[in-house]
Amino acid sequence: MPTESTAPRGMLALLTTAAFVIFAQIFMVAPVLPALARDLHTTPDLIGLAVPAYLVPYGAMVLLWGPLSDRWGRRPVILTSLAAFTVLTATTALATTAPWFILLRLATALGASGVVPIGLALIGDLVPYKSRGRALGWLFGGMAGGMALGAAGGALAEPLVGWRGLFLGVAAAGLVLLVLGTRLIPATPRPSAPPPARQVAAGFAALMRTQRGRRTYGYVLINAVLHSGVYTWLGVYLHQHFGLDETHIGLTLLGYGIPGLLLGPIIGHLADRYGRARIIPLGLTVAAGCAALLATEPALAAAQAGIIALSLGYDMTQPPLAGIVTDLPGHRGQAMGLNVCTLFVGMGIGSLAFQAVLLPTGFPTALATFAALALLAAVAGVPSFRAERPRTDSANPRS
Repeated sequence: MPTESTAPRGMLALLTTAAFVIFAQIFMVAPVLPALARDLHTTPDLIGLAVPAYLVPYGAMVLLWGPLSDRWGRRPVILTSLAAFTVLTATTALATTAPWFILLRLATALGASGVVPIGLALIGDLVPYKSRGRALGWLFGGMAGGMALGAAGGALAEPLVGWRGLFLGVAAAGLVLLVLGTRLIPATPRPSAPPPARQVAAGFAALMRTQRGRRTYGYVLINAVLHSGVYTWLGVYLHQHFGLDETHIGLTLLGYGIPGLLLGPIIGHLADRYGRARIIPLGLTVAAGCAALLATEPALAAAQAGIIALSLGYDMTQPPLAGIVTDLPGHRGQAMGLNVCTLFVGMGIGSLAFQAVLLPTGFPTALATFAALALLAAVAGVPSFRAERPRTDSANPRS
C-alpha cells in the first residue's frame, strides 16, 4: 500500500478530463434520440436500444479490463482503451442505419470501459488511502460534470452541429487526451506473479467472501439502482409536471452535475478526515429527502433545487464507496472492475425497475418509494459502515 503520493503532476487532471468526456458522450445520446430516429429512418423505440446497448457491455467489459490491468499494467490498458474510444466514437458519426449505430455504441462501450475504472485503480496504486478520497472526488466530479453537460449539451448543441457533429467533437477531445496520456499516464510495476486466467473467477469470489466486500458492493448496487431509477426519468417528470421542452429540460438537468463538479474533492477530503462511516449514510439521507421533495410536486424552483441536491446525495455515496473498493484485499484492478460492473448493472436495473414497477403508479408514488428505500438504506448503513473511520495506512484493512 502506498505511503505517500507518487502520482505525477497532471495525471489526475488528465483522468478527470477523460472521465468528463466519456460520461458526457454516454449521456448526450438520450436527448438526441428523436434526431437519430429521424435521420436514420427508424423509430425512437428502436434507436433507444442504443442506451442499454452501451451501459450493459460497459459494465461487463470492466470485468476483463480489471484483471488485464493487473497482469499488463494500468498504463497500457488505459491508453489502449482511450484509443479504442476515440476511433469508435469517430466511426459512430458515419453510421447510416439504426442497427449500425447500435452496434457501434456497443463496440464503443467495450473499448471505452477501460479508461475510468482502471484510472481509479491507478489512483489506488499511487495515492495513500488516508488521502485517496480527495483524488477520487476529482475523478467522480469529472463523471458528474460529464453526465450533466452531456444531457444538456446533447439537447442544446444538436440543433447547431447535428448529432454527427457531437460525436466528431467528442472524438477530437479523445484524440487530444490520448496524445497527452502518452506523457502523463505513468508506468506502474506489474505484479511479480500475476494471477493465471483460471484464478480470475476465484479472485472475484474472494472479494465477495469478506464482510467488507459484500457490504460495499451491496451498497454500490443499491445506490446505483435508486439513483439511476430517478435520474433516467427526470426528463419525463419535468415535461409532464412543468411542460418543459427539450432545451429547458437539458438546462435543468445541467444542475445535477454541479455538486460533484464543484464539491467532489471537498467531499472526498471530508471522507478522508472524518471517515466514510458518516459520509455514506448522510448521502443516502440527503437523496431520500430530495426524492421526498420531488414526490410532493413542488414549484419548479424547488424541483430544480431538489435535483441539484439529489446529485449531492450521489456524490456523498458513490465516491466514498469506490474509495473502500480500492482498499479491499487482492488485485486492485479486479476489485475496481467488479465495482464498475456492479454500478452499471445497478443503473440498468434501476432504470427498468422504475419504468416497469413504479411509474405505472405515478411519479409521486414512485418518488416516495425511492425516498423510503433510500432512508432505509441510510439507517442500515450507520451500523454497517461504523468501522470505516480514519486510520493510518499501517493499519490492517478491515474485513
